[in-house]
Amino acid sequence: QVQLVESGGGLVQAGGSLRLSCAASGRTFSSYAMGWFRQAPGKEREFVAVISWSGGTTYYADSVKGRFTISRDNAKNTVYLQMNSLKPEDTAVYYCAASSTGGRGLRFGTADYWGQGTQVTVSS
Repeated sequence: QVQLVESGGGLVQAGGSLRLSCAASGRTFSSYAMGWFRQAPGKEREFVAVISWSGGTTYYADSVKGRFTISRDNAKNTVYLQMNSLKPEDTAVYYCAASSTGGRGLRFGTADYWGQGTQVTVSS
């Protein structure tokens, strides 16, 4: 069993930055691919970024490529999402997710565990 707890969300002006964290419980964190997703009001949840268990491979949605960076610290059981040059359209609840079957499926929402989410609001 893995529990995921996101933090770091908040209100920021357009062009600003935030860093989200997702802390995982359990001793097998390093065996999971990790990802970030988001859901804006009235929209479906969408993929943002994924990172392999080792941290050696990352993949991003086109909408965030070049602005967001996913990383992980397996010693701290934590995955991060550094968000720069934020836009109002980045406003959403951000969720982290863990997959034991790798990042490819996680990109399409196939996850073993989900966090509760953290709100990110970008004002114009």
